[in-house]
Amino acid sequence: MLDVKQVIKDAEAKMQGSVSHLEDTFDHIRAGRATVKLLDGIKCECYGTMMEVSQCANCSTPDAKSILIQPWDKAMLKVIEKAIIDSPLGIMPENNGEYIRIGLPPMTEDRRRDLSKKAKAETENAKVAIRNIRRDLIELLKKDVKNGLPEDVEKDAEATLQKAHDKYIKLVDELYKDKDAEIMAV
Repeated sequence: MLDVKQVIKDAEAKMQGSVSHLEDTFDHIRAGRATVKLLDGIKCECYGTMMEVSQCANCSTPDAKSILIQPWDKAMLKVIEKAIIDSPLGIMPENNGEYIRIGLPPMTEDRRRDLSKKAKAETENAKVAIRNIRRDLIELLKKDVKNGLPEDVEKDAEATLQKAHDKYIKLVDELYKDKDAEIMAV
């Protein structure tokens, strides 16, 4: 027989994980201002191994429209510059011999709409994940009723699970609303 409280607690932890993943995904969507998270996933060859740019250089945002990259080894300037040019960022870096500056151009209305659609798609993925967690647990509870779990305990667990589901879906919607406002702000 299931430990219902523990199963619900595990389900809530998984739902929170979906929300955390969505927040992380939103951090990587450019919304008009510079952030070093835009460099996550851009890899360059550093001393024979592939490393993320942030692991072989100091990355910072001196202002809202630019990213400054200072490699720990000056020989890495060209390699990092090439990695940024080849990346899906679509931005040309400026190399002055000591550091690399990435100036983020203002976004067009079309680009803002595309990013808003991408954020909406990620929001829907998070909602689907939360719904799947709820569905899987409800199926598990229904199977356990056949193994001796009282029906009233199962119904109470479903109600508790539904409340958690509603809470996390609302949180996801709020995150999307905030991100969409951030993207669409001129």
